[in-house]
Amino acid sequence: MSDPLPATPDQPPAMRCSVHPDRETRISCVRCGRPICTECMVAAPVGFQCRECVAAATQSAPVYQVRGDTIVGGAKNTPYVSYTLVGLCVAIFLAQLATGLNDSVGQFGMRPFLISVDGQWYRLLTSAFMHWTFLHLAFNMLVLILLGPPLERAFGHLRFSALYILAALGGGVASYCFSPQATASVGASGAIFGLMGALVTAGRHLRVDVRQVLILLGINLVIGFISGGNIDWRAHLGGLAVGALVGALFAYASAKSGAIIQTGGCLLILAILVAAVNWRSAAILDEFTNIRGSGDNSVVGTAPAPPPDTSPRLPA
Repeated sequence: MSDPLPATPDQPPAMRCSVHPDRETRISCVRCGRPICTECMVAAPVGFQCRECVAAATQSAPVYQVRGDTIVGGAKNTPYVSYTLVGLCVAIFLAQLATGLNDSVGQFGMRPFLISVDGQWYRLLTSAFMHWTFLHLAFNMLVLILLGPPLERAFGHLRFSALYILAALGGGVASYCFSPQATASVGASGAIFGLMGALVTAGRHLRVDVRQVLILLGINLVIGFISGGNIDWRAHLGGLAVGALVGALFAYASAKSGAIIQTGGCLLILAILVAAVNWRSAAILDEFTNIRGSGDNSVVGTAPAPPPDTSPRLPA
């Protein structure tokens, strides 16, 4: 038994440790008030706690579906997909310079009229890997390098790939559905806005501060509306909406049924995009049929010429 601790005028009398009754102490747990000796105490932000209170607090703390710094299915290794996407966009831009920017955009860029009338559906995705200028490319790739790796480590290679492709398609479909038929636009910004949307919706779950992303997102949204019509804000909004949905889906699906919910959710989003494309295609074809039926033969051939081209649009 330890020696009694003498009381002083400004100290209370010694108590017995609740776990070791043979030990006297003048320290109590700041949570439950039980006396604790030096062996039982655990340092807290203020004072000391007993081991029982520390264990109870640990068990009642919120549990996130995170492995290390990743969500279930995440990857702590090198973000290969992000770097591959950057390299792919740079390589495609160099190929555009070699073959001619206007020619490459004419063959693979976003052209709603040709998508609907000629069935060139590939343009919905290929346009997201092309750019008009070096500055256009540099800005998109900078944001991709900043946001891509943390999201890829959190979601994993496969989920991040799905996020990027779906966001790119979301931007392409929005541009296709709501832009004039003669629009000619290219750029990865639909996918980039999708990454920003995913980080915002999944930010709390990932325990990251998204205020800077919100500022960046707000600035770019405003620029898209005041640029004089040369920026395809429709692609921005479409990519943003799809990316936010996919990010929330990946972040908050439960561990038990996460794969099923995430796969089903992605397929549902894809089905909605397909339905939107069919709706827009039917509208354009109906309009073209009415023109042909009215006797206007100025537009002929299997791939009729669209109305006079508008200014190129940069979805970034």
